[in-house]
Order: sequence, then structure tokens, then C-alpha cells
Amino acid sequence: MSSSTRRRVRYAVVGLGNLSQVAVLPAFEHARENSELVALVSSDREKLDVLAKRYDLTLTGDYPDLEKLLQKGNIDAVYLAVPNALHRAMTERAARAGVHVLCEKPMAVTEEDCEAMIRVTRESGVRLMIAYRLHFERANLDVIERIRGGEIGDPRIFTSVFCQQVREGDIRTRKDMGGGALFDMGIYCLNAARYLFRDEPLEVYAAQASGQDARFREVDEMTTALLRFPGNRLAQMTASLGAADVSELRVVGTKGDIRIDPAYEYAGERREFITIDGKTKQITVSKRDQFAPELLHFSHCILANQEPEPSGREGLADVRILQAMVQSAKTGKPVTLVPLEPEQRPDMRLEMKKPAVKKIETVRAPSPSK
Repeated sequence: MSSSTRRRVRYAVVGLGNLSQVAVLPAFEHARENSELVALVSSDREKLDVLAKRYDLTLTGDYPDLEKLLQKGNIDAVYLAVPNALHRAMTERAARAGVHVLCEKPMAVTEEDCEAMIRVTRESGVRLMIAYRLHFERANLDVIERIRGGEIGDPRIFTSVFCQQVREGDIRTRKDMGGGALFDMGIYCLNAARYLFRDEPLEVYAAQASGQDARFREVDEMTTALLRFPGNRLAQMTASLGAADVSELRVVGTKGDIRIDPAYEYAGERREFITIDGKTKQITVSKRDQFAPELLHFSHCILANQEPEPSGREGLADVRILQAMVQSAKTGKPVTLVPLEPEQRPDMRLEMKKPAVKKIETVRAPSPSK
């Protein structure tokens, strides 16, 4: 690869839905020191035409032409923002073309798909990173450091709720695309429990509900799970695509607790509430670009030939647990887990401050929320 001799890694963004348009594409402006947006891939010609003009790009193509486009543009890496069910196939195609892969979460819809993605990138000699943007976000990293420093004593309880009202027909309501509340939103809660406890769950019990709402004929509208961690610690999480907007997490320890509200959004500021001995202080973290740090980190790892954090193993660890939750919900019984320890865990060394992106006018890509 010629990327080792260039200052900037050349990217193609694959998939031009709402997330790509409002967050990923504009993030390249804040990642200029080592990342460059070169190409766009989509099946929607109108999106390609308008966005190529907006970002002054000449290289665009449809999904069937991916390999030709990667070669023509001398692309080093792809940012995959396609539906969950397509992650494996797109990763395999890019990797076999000798291109590094930054893939949105969840990594895939099955453990087998995740393992195949890890295998093909290793065999092809390219890097694979999963886009856990909160691994680089100040408020979440600050909570990690406070817990590690013993500020709330021994962390005993994790609770989290993440909900939105998804619009009719959104891709998140399609089973064939890997939709549903658990995989779309529950993964945030699960990943947070793992990086805040800095451990892996031993057992999970889950329940799912869809109700009578026609939006959720194919997928779960809501999933609640209880996870048992080593040291007799418990984590409880609920994700829903059919409830009012809520995005919060709390960790309760033997001396106090810490809460983030909102915890998982990327469009606004973050608020931390730290309560020790009955006294609460609030810390506000201003709105920032959460996607540029992902690009900067991945590009650095490509240029320096280093394993990124979060890696494919981190993505696999979450998907294995998500699958166990689905199994538990179907059987009505708890599922025992064999922990998969990650190669690395996030800490404050990953924190990067980049200014918030401006409001973007989207092209045929409405918000997932009502």
C-alpha cells in the first residue's frame, strides 16, 4: 500500500444515508491532518450527484462497481455506513481489494459474520476498526477515569435507557437489514457497560416486545436485558425504537454515583452528574464532532501499522452478547457467556476535541426519528 508514504489516508464513504450525510462526510473537514475524502458509493444517483458537487469530488459509483472504484481512486480505506446486514459482504470486498475498513456498529448481525470479517482483513493484510465513536468522546472517557480512580468507590450497578420514536419505513424496522432496537440502540448500552465496568459479562437474561405497532412487525421494538458481571456486579439496559427520546446511563458505586444525560447522542452537549456523599456537581461537555476523532485514529493506525482501538475483536465481543440476548428472549431463560476479553479498552488517551459540525441539509436521507 502506498498509504505509508502519504500524509493523508484516502477514503471512500460507502453508503450515503442520514448518518453519513450529517456526520461522517462533514467530519473529514476536521480530520484533514491525516484523512482525505476522495470517493462516494451509493445506489442513489441523486445523492451521488449532489454530494459530489458539495464536497468537490469527481469519483463516485454504485455498489456493484466498488472494486473498480477503489482501484481507480487509489483508495486506502473505506468508511462503511451501509445497513448492518451488509457489513460482512462489503468488508470482504474491500479487504480483498487491499483496502482498510472502518465499519459502523454493530459490526454485523451474527458472530459468524464478525469472525469472517476479522479473518478476511487479517488474511488481506489490512486494518479493521469498528466505529465506536464514544471511545473518543470526552464525557464517557471522563467517567471511565473517575471510576478507575475510585471516585465512587467500587462500581456495583450499571443502568441505561436509550430510546427514540423511529419513523415509519425506516431501515431500522427491517429484519433483512439487521434492524431492531437491540442491534441499533442496545449496542450502545452494552458497550458502555463493558467499558465502564472494564470487564465482560458472565450471564445474560433478556426480554423483547413489539406490541401492536405495525412499524415493528419484523423486529423488536424494545429489548430489556440484565447482565451479571464478575464481582457480583449487575448491569440493566433497555433500548426502544418506539418510546420518547431518552439517552442516559448511570453507574452506582459504594461511595457515590455518576450519570450522563444525554449519554449516547452526537448532536448536542453532554452533562455529567457526579454525586458523592449526597452532594452533586454537574460538568457540561460542549457539543463536539465525534466522527473526526475516529477518522484521525484509524488513519494514524494505518500509517503507523498499528492495531486500532476499537478493533474487530471489540465488535465481535458485543455481537456475541447481543446474540445471547436474542436467544434468552426466545427461550425465556438466562444464557451463560464465555467472556471474550478485548485486546484494548478505551481510556483518556483516545480523547480528541474537534469543533461541532454545522447543520447539514440532507439529500433523500431523512432522520430516523419521527
